[in-house]
Amino acid sequence: MSTLSVRLPESLHKKAKELAVLEHISVNQLISTALAEKISALTAEEYLHQRAARGSREKFLKALSRVKEVEPDEEDRLY
Repeated sequence: MSTLSVRLPESLHKKAKELAVLEHISVNQLISTALAEKISALTAEEYLHQRAARGSREKFLKALSRVKEVEPDEEDRLY
């Protein structure tokens, strides 16, 4: 485990304390979780951009052309 000192505006620190109390966790755990969520989101975004760059509209349309024309199941219908 590493130690990291971070300077926060007082208002942000106060809100972090309040949220930590509501969640029954420490401020450290709140910040660690928030950072993990942000890293996950940014990593996923980069992954999706890489996948999109490899995509091919031609291959997509070819795959889509193999889908049968059928009515969706009742629970899948849009009204």
